Amino acid sequence: MGVPEFAVPALKRLASSEHEVVAVYTRVDKASGRGRATSGSPVKRIAEEIGLEVRQLENFKKAADVVDLANLKPDIIVVASFSIILPNSVLDIPPYGCLNLHPSLLPRYRGPTPIPAAILAGDNVTGTSVMFIDRKVDSGPILAQRKVSIESSDTTGSLTEKLARVSADLLMETLPGWLSRSITPRPQSHEDATYTKMLSKSDGEMDWGLPAVELWRRVRAYYPWPVSFTSWKGKGIRILEALPQSGRLDIPGRVLDLGGGEVGVQAAEGILKLVKVQLEGKKEMGITEFICGQPGFIGSMLPS
Repeated sequence: MGVPEFAVPALKRLASSEHEVVAVYTRVDKASGRGRATSGSPVKRIAEEIGLEVRQLENFKKAADVVDLANLKPDIIVVASFSIILPNSVLDIPPYGCLNLHPSLLPRYRGPTPIPAAILAGDNVTGTSVMFIDRKVDSGPILAQRKVSIESSDTTGSLTEKLARVSADLLMETLPGWLSRSITPRPQSHEDATYTKMLSKSDGEMDWGLPAVELWRRVRAYYPWPVSFTSWKGKGIRILEALPQSGRLDIPGRVLDLGGGEVGVQAAEGILKLVKVQLEGKKEMGITEFICGQPGFIGSMLPS
């Protein structure tokens, strides 16, 4: 059971293993893009390429969906970023229970956005957990965990790719021990739990009253979505890549010429050097190319 790219490596590994994947569950197709054309989830596309049976739903509120799942007689259910809460009627079906791949070192960063949360916090290390799903969100006992370094260049996109591969590896290493009953799950320390929230488009708006280091983390954490942004002359500017540096040359929000073709924005502490941006309606480009076509940008004030 899964939806995004994060779940794809685990699906592929399971499908190519000695285990039989009796069905793949994912969300219903959603409309996207300007034409509002429907598109299947990454998990659906890969499952169909492999030739696996796919079931799509919004939730398990219909009794018929629960009965249909039970009729598949699964020994175990593997969940990876499914975004649908499994009711007790589903959790009780497989004799080996339901396992979840959660991309954090639980109990830290429970909830829907653990990967951007780790970048926002400035962590140098995160990881992934294989956990037994119980009646509460991300609170079940842990079967296995593995640490993953967060590089200074990592975005949510790149870190998701790394964690997806590590999660798939850890799942395949853990399954034999779980199925042979040789693994004893370790309860989480609920007192140490931290929680994440769903992101919205507005989270990406830049606040130049914050330190440059925090803004840099936001640029990385919010890529590829919702993407950090500001505005100039009534048009949005997406900030795709940036770097923090020390110094104070002006008031927060002022666009600065840093010399050598480099451009930054004054923050409350330090300067956020812009590396790659995208003006509304235009392609993404390096900052040098951008300022060549936007006279007056340097020296202007960006909104906070």
